[in-house]
Amino acid sequence: MAQPMAHRLAGRYEVRSLIGRGGMAEVHLGFDTRLSRVVAIKMLRRDLAQDSIFQARFRREAQSAASLNHPNIVAVYDTGEEIIEDATGRSIAVPYIVMEYVEGHTVKDLISDGTAVPINEAIEIVSGVLSALQYSHANHLVHRDIKPGNIMLTSDGKVKVMDFGIARALTDSQATMTQTNAVVGTAQYLSPEQARGETVDARSDLYSTGVVLFELLTGRPPFKGDSAVAVAYQHVEQIPPTPSSILSDIPDSLDRVVLKALAKNREDRYPSAAAMLADLQRVARGLDVGAPPADSWATEVLPAAGMASARTAATTPMAAVPSHAPTAAIAATSTSMPAVATADPDDEASKSRKRRTAIIVFLLLAALGIIGGSVWALTRGAAETETIAVPNVVGLTQAEAKSQIEQAGFTWELNPDKVASDTVNEGSVASTDPTAGTQAEKGTTVRVTISSGPDSVTLPDNLVGMSPDDARKAIEALGLKWELDSSKVASDTVPEGKVAQTNPSPGSKVKAGQTIRAYLSSGSDQVDVPDLSGMTQDQARSTLKSVGLELGNVTSVDSEKEKDRIIEQDPATGTKVKKGTTVGVSISSGKPAQVEIPTVVGMDRDDAEAQLKALGLTVTVEEVAGNQPAGQVLSVEPGEGSKVDKNSSVKLKVSKGGQTGNNGGNNNGNNNGNNNGNGGH
Repeated sequence: MAQPMAHRLAGRYEVRSLIGRGGMAEVHLGFDTRLSRVVAIKMLRRDLAQDSIFQARFRREAQSAASLNHPNIVAVYDTGEEIIEDATGRSIAVPYIVMEYVEGHTVKDLISDGTAVPINEAIEIVSGVLSALQYSHANHLVHRDIKPGNIMLTSDGKVKVMDFGIARALTDSQATMTQTNAVVGTAQYLSPEQARGETVDARSDLYSTGVVLFELLTGRPPFKGDSAVAVAYQHVEQIPPTPSSILSDIPDSLDRVVLKALAKNREDRYPSAAAMLADLQRVARGLDVGAPPADSWATEVLPAAGMASARTAATTPMAAVPSHAPTAAIAATSTSMPAVATADPDDEASKSRKRRTAIIVFLLLAALGIIGGSVWALTRGAAETETIAVPNVVGLTQAEAKSQIEQAGFTWELNPDKVASDTVNEGSVASTDPTAGTQAEKGTTVRVTISSGPDSVTLPDNLVGMSPDDARKAIEALGLKWELDSSKVASDTVPEGKVAQTNPSPGSKVKAGQTIRAYLSSGSDQVDVPDLSGMTQDQARSTLKSVGLELGNVTSVDSEKEKDRIIEQDPATGTKVKKGTTVGVSISSGKPAQVEIPTVVGMDRDDAEAQLKALGLTVTVEEVAGNQPAGQVLSVEPGEGSKVDKNSSVKLKVSKGGQTGNNGGNNNGNNNGNNNGNGGH
């Protein structure tokens, strides 16, 4: 009895819920117990684990992806094998790959409803793919299965390319075929050389990337068909339409990039992912691209060998296929058809598997022969039928277009549903199906779609400064809705009551019928600080409020000016400040201000006078005899450190100088005489 899958792989990886299933493998949510991180665990399906072909392919995927370390490629952390037992008790090695867990969704999910994504987003996604391919090609690996389902978009908007399951080295001469000669890849995204069963190179990945870009821009792939064979045949022989023929807002530069990527002859495509990425980046910046004009591909000559190979692979009836010849079957998914496994002739189980596989292959070949015979008959008949190019009537009036289409030999049909167009006037032809330049039989019905006018309009760039009434009229004249917001916006340049701002902003492109919200100016938020000198507090508060300012701190200072009147303010009069700013003031106490007598004794007279006068004091000077040099201050009245009112009188006593010599002589004479006389007595 088969053993259940172990809960842990390699004693390290916890296998949790199933999060994805493909033709070859199942993907589980996992947890790396050693590094404490969430991972994705991809395991080969048990029913395929005994097939050496699938095992080899699975291991090749691990090896290919593990060698790549790039932010736009899903990282591989580890690989291994889990040994299980089948129903017979036989041990089977089930290989697994431990990968980076990417939280998000695929591009396939993004476009599943057939809606095109915004142009900038499409460029960003494909740029990420090209960056990944540039790296993988530099490491000599061709992915071979670029498609929306293999491109992840993370929750934070990053692009991740995954599933290198059929990637092969650039040097591999059999890089298109499996051991069963089955073409690998998905029919909708196959390059012509893949469909023909030829060797592929890096340019095959660029073709597939071009298909993805086409689908992102338009919401549909370039080729559709009832079968994989029919689609593959179109990839080989038909020129794709331009994306702008499906959605008219796509610029010519993007048409050029897409059609160069989708060139039938790989020599005409971009030589590298880097070259294609450079052109895409130029588109994003509004610059010219290096790709040729889109209409130049209408005359592309297909390789003769390719044509023959395509007819052999896709159109040869069953009866024409020799029993010993290899078969080229187009796979509908990224998983190629299973090979007939080689086994021991003595092994009954192997014999049984071989018989079952042979039956399956026979039935598939029979189906392919039926489809191929039909395609062959159709293509053979087409060679005998005259085909002409559908005329370009985009931009013409309905009557003009009808006349040209019928004159060319086609049947006119008018699509009852109109389509918005920013480039085609209302009432004129927006698109045709088949598109202009397509080769079609005479009598083919050409379905014409008429433009309903622009899907978007440009707001006038002069709305700011208008009166509300004038702005409303300008908005409504464009088919837009007007809404005036009750809140106002301060503006130094727009007068009060005029339109100061709109949402969306003037000059923006908006959808027809959109509501435009307008905001009026409240005037400048900058005001001049008024002169508050001589005002009371209440008067100052009222004055400040009238201009949008507020009274701040009030400080009382000694002053002989009138009591309770403002004598100072901060900010000063005339200063420009924002509304709401506070202005501090100083008011008079009505008391004269006092000053302190400084230290002036010993100073020169002139210096002392100057210092005292600077304090608002009146100075008188008295010269007196002294031993100090002339002009030196001997004393001050009131004394130093005394506090006096401003304008008080202060008296300085200043030395005359020049008295020392005479006094000494007189004193000596008198003293000597007196002393001598007294001594005699």
